[in-house]
Amino acid sequence: MSDSSLLEQLVDALRCLPGVGPKSAQRMVFHLLEHDRDAGRHLALVLGEAMARIGHCRECRTLTEREICTLCTSPARDPSLLCVVEQPSDIAAIEQATDYRGRYFVLGGRLSPLDGIGPEELGLELLGERLHGGSVQEAILAISPTVEGSATAHYINDLAAGSGVRITRIAHGVPLGGELEFVDGGTLAHAFAGRTGV
Repeated sequence: MSDSSLLEQLVDALRCLPGVGPKSAQRMVFHLLEHDRDAGRHLALVLGEAMARIGHCRECRTLTEREICTLCTSPARDPSLLCVVEQPSDIAAIEQATDYRGRYFVLGGRLSPLDGIGPEELGLELLGERLHGGSVQEAILAISPTVEGSATAHYINDLAAGSGVRITRIAHGVPLGGELEFVDGGTLAHAFAGRTGV
């Protein structure tokens, strides 16, 4: 295998990252090879370790090195509140932006039969067990307001039937600081329908 072939493979490998196109990947590769080989070796080592050791929490399905993550084992978290999110990155966003102190459940996506994503792929059986287990009083659905997200929310609402768990969904509509003339029609209609008192 020639050097240029290995160089091309490295550029192609970096393109698997979101938002990294061919030019960005090429710049990264040249930077590491020409200016910071130690950082490149460290990146390769840590990436290899992460791929080998990070898996999913047995209870909430977020990414962790442990069988059960620190959020699920923390006595400071309220087990009566369960926030259902699509991805582990959603947990980070909620933790940084809010004072939410409950627990989480990560779906890993949204229901999308056309893409082959059904209840089994999202761990909805495990979620159903949590909802009917008796400790959860409210499940907050922090799911994208898309057609698939709405279908997923309705499925979870049906799944919780008879559990006594209150199912809520985070508000969505006009963003804070948003100008009405720039908001799309669907978002504006949803915000209008969901209006609240001042």
